[in-house]
Amino acid sequence: MIAISHNQRREPLDWTLLWALAGLMVLGVAFIYSACIAAESDSNHHWYQQNFIKQIIWYSIGVSAMVAAALIDYHTLARWSAVGYWAGILFLVAVLIPSIGTTHNWGARRWIDLGSFQMQPSEFAKLAFILGLANFIGRPADEMKRPRIFFSAIGMMALPFLLIMKEPDLGSALVFIPVGLVMLYIGGAPVKYMVLIGGVVGALIVLLLVDILYMPVNLQIRLEKYQRNRILVYFNRKFSDSAPRNATAAELQKLAIEQRNDSYNVKQALISVGSGGLMGKGWRQGTQNALGYLPRAVAHNDFIFSVIAEESGFVGSVVVITLYAVVLFTGIRIAGQARDRLGKLMAVGVVTLLFSHVFINIGMNIRLMPVTGVPLPLLSYGGSSVLCSLIAAGLLQNVHIHRRDY
Repeated sequence: MIAISHNQRREPLDWTLLWALAGLMVLGVAFIYSACIAAESDSNHHWYQQNFIKQIIWYSIGVSAMVAAALIDYHTLARWSAVGYWAGILFLVAVLIPSIGTTHNWGARRWIDLGSFQMQPSEFAKLAFILGLANFIGRPADEMKRPRIFFSAIGMMALPFLLIMKEPDLGSALVFIPVGLVMLYIGGAPVKYMVLIGGVVGALIVLLLVDILYMPVNLQIRLEKYQRNRILVYFNRKFSDSAPRNATAAELQKLAIEQRNDSYNVKQALISVGSGGLMGKGWRQGTQNALGYLPRAVAHNDFIFSVIAEESGFVGSVVVITLYAVVLFTGIRIAGQARDRLGKLMAVGVVTLLFSHVFINIGMNIRLMPVTGVPLPLLSYGGSSVLCSLIAAGLLQNVHIHRRDY
């Protein structure tokens, strides 16, 4: 019998996944250009300083990182997963230190300034968590029945969650919950433990919502004001409902103005999506964006889907969702074909991560979800998000390539 070498046994690349990723990147460049050109054409930016050029550069770096993530055997990566996980925790701690972390927008401390690159540690922590948890629970299924193993895995999920909440970044922190719970379920965690954790998480969410929506302001749990306001806007509650009973007319007027300002982005995003109609207004013809109704500071990142929907309409929106569906269902197929628990868990973690980002981001553009800072993979502008999305895709390719080796 002729021996088959290790390299000969490897399967070719999954081209369906690659073509879907390429389609998303092409759309990303086109619509980031459209979202930013109105503002940048009036500025003194050189062509190489414009956001769509920077996005192309990040795509190029990200594709290189994806190739590396695909070619290094995922068992080798798993051996270093503990180092990666704790390195991610270290960066999450570092970003909270005022002399290291930098602030933007509402004072959230989420970035580390590296000069030409603002690194967002929470994005890389998600990948480190997937690798670390997959390696930890990739043990024989019988061991998952031990309470110590299950609750240690919950601890691995809770630590980055709490650190990211401290920044604060509620959206990124919440992503860890579905990723961790789905991986635990697929890993064979006992149903009674999953029900227990699900019940605790559900009860905490209900209590938080009751606190925000119904409790007087002087009795509420401490939460960042902008986070509380986003929840109130989502449920269409008046800010004045939580005002003290002795609030003056001036204070109530101030709350009304604050509510109008905080709900502005959501309303304009919804108008953008609805005004696109079936075929859209045409590339670079979106009036909501061009005239600045959809704020230019967020149009190319958090609300890029609204720009796409306005300019390419329902048809363009369906194309975007179809490309994401191809990526996600390909990832599910790769997970199903994986020959060991580690590969299956890694692929499931990546699919759940990407799905969570897509669902939350598109959901907040059409008011199915509260506004958060969760980017739309490969379409939203941003180096950290692009790098992590492409590395995650590289991990899927890795599991596919090595699926016959074990």
